Amino acid sequence: MSVTVALTLDEALTALATDPAATVLAGGTDLMVELNGGHRRAASVVAVNRVRELRSWRHDPAAGTLWLGAAVTYTEIAQEPIAALVPALAQAARTVGSPQIRNAATLGGNVGTASPAGDGLPVLAALDAVVHLASAGATRDVPFAEFATGPKRTVLQPGELITGVTVPVLHGYQGYSKVGVRNAMVIATASACLAVDVASRSVRFAMGSVGPVILRAPEAEAIAAAAADFDAGTIPSEVVERFGAAAGAAARPIDDHRSTAAYRRRAIEVLARRLLARAFPAGAPIGGDA
Repeated sequence: MSVTVALTLDEALTALATDPAATVLAGGTDLMVELNGGHRRAASVVAVNRVRELRSWRHDPAAGTLWLGAAVTYTEIAQEPIAALVPALAQAARTVGSPQIRNAATLGGNVGTASPAGDGLPVLAALDAVVHLASAGATRDVPFAEFATGPKRTVLQPGELITGVTVPVLHGYQGYSKVGVRNAMVIATASACLAVDVASRSVRFAMGSVGPVILRAPEAEAIAAAAADFDAGTIPSEVVERFGAAAGAAARPIDDHRSTAAYRRRAIEVLARRLLARAFPAGAPIGGDA
């Protein structure tokens, strides 16, 4: 196996242009599991975890956006000052594996793996994130909703590298929650993110582990946005119930070794109700159990 350790973005892109089939290595928390299990082979590797441009992040208050480099770790995302700008992403980051995993795991790796169970991905979907890609000769921006085409399949082309993700900094509640077979270091059986944007009077809801890709629930979002009093922070209790039902109807779960489709759909209904009630706490009590 040949290994190129890139120290600059140009070095990484040049290496990928020379060998477009090379495997990109950042934190390695997903890749090493596949290699050790014999599910994947890598004849050549381009390591990007030392690339300064990918390890950086920047907040643009004027534009109301946050750019996160692809090699920013989940430990960094879980802490201030990033956590204050994207609290739901920070919540999701704290559920990723163990501290050792969070120290190595990167946002770009999570996006590139494109697992429907990826903890950070429902947040990026709810925030309408944009994924930035680069090759030796070009760059392009892809809406997060269009990036994954199936389980662990993306629009990434040979020779391309994920350089970062841009998310809007919203003003309003946002939260992430997931259900698993235990309380820590668990792959999500079902996960969800709800984000409220007071400025646009919108409610966004995205779901993980209940479809081939991360899903939004547009009908549920419309129900909540139409009934919510964004200024008072209230919503009628009956709307919370309708929101949960609509979110569950938008899920496309399957039966597998971790759960049944029926349980996953029920879990999404409960997570949706809980998150909406937290977003508008004066509206209705949090009820129901997964």
